Amino acid sequence: MTFLPLVFHPNYSIPFSEKHRFPMAKFAQLEEELVRSKILTSNNVFSPSPLSLSTLMQAHEADYVQRFIRGQLTQAEINTIGLPWSDWLVERTLRAVSGTLLTAELALQHGVACHLAGGTHHAHRGYGSGFCIFNDLAVTAIELVESGKAKHVLILDCDVHQGDGTAEMCAAYENITTVSWHCDENYPELKQSAGINIALAKGLGDSGYLQQIKQDIPALLDRLQPDVVLYDAGVDVHKDDRLGYLQLTDMGIWQRDQFVVAECLKRRIPTACVIGGGYDRDIKKLAIRHSILHKAIYYLLQSNGMLCMPSNEELDFLRLSSL
Repeated sequence: MTFLPLVFHPNYSIPFSEKHRFPMAKFAQLEEELVRSKILTSNNVFSPSPLSLSTLMQAHEADYVQRFIRGQLTQAEINTIGLPWSDWLVERTLRAVSGTLLTAELALQHGVACHLAGGTHHAHRGYGSGFCIFNDLAVTAIELVESGKAKHVLILDCDVHQGDGTAEMCAAYENITTVSWHCDENYPELKQSAGINIALAKGLGDSGYLQQIKQDIPALLDRLQPDVVLYDAGVDVHKDDRLGYLQLTDMGIWQRDQFVVAECLKRRIPTACVIGGGYDRDIKKLAIRHSILHKAIYYLLQSNGMLCMPSNEELDFLRLSSL
């Protein structure tokens, strides 16, 4: 297997203030970086259709969905989300959730697929928070089980922040398991107890982080035996991230992403990957950091599932050595 489906839509990066803490331009920059590195081509890029609101409302409260779409959220609700409402934001939000659904469909067909967005894991059933409006992971997991496309969905969340909304939204489903590896001293202040939660120490670094992941992932996959995995590959674990404290390097993230996906593919578990959180004032550097996921999996597929590191020449081409 060498084909890697990638999901992207131009409306992921909407007109937005450059002064805002949320780096909206990173999605378009990520697409440009993957085109430059010849990992995204016209042959493997897929564009999501508009989202079915009935699918969205399986997971989210209908009143909340309708009020967001109509621009009727209260100012307090908008402040909790942290993003200014606009018609553009509605389009971008619905399109990105549809993108994760499409990524899961492509993973079922091809074994693995990657989104160039997604990971909005702080959105809860009836409200949004932490730059997250609708929870693409929960919406996708619930749609997979409700449609009968999956008997058991496992969500592996490696964002630096706990996937609190995902845990809350999926808690009622016995056939959806959420696992979150997160820095204990990070947002959100109030952590969810639902699901499986592995709290990590501030400043853990590559060695300690990878040791934990390599201990947990195989055991979880063998015990739970899911038939679909949703993998949130947040790069806010990076040492230069503005909002995270785990201190991983580029190569630490590369090894994490290859290991997680390799363990899933070894067991023939379809795996849909989303990019999760990442925050940096330098949008170009942030986009390259997010591209580690797609590059690491591309190299994994090229090496027939064997873990591998790029050569120094390839590192320069991938632009990882300079970060």
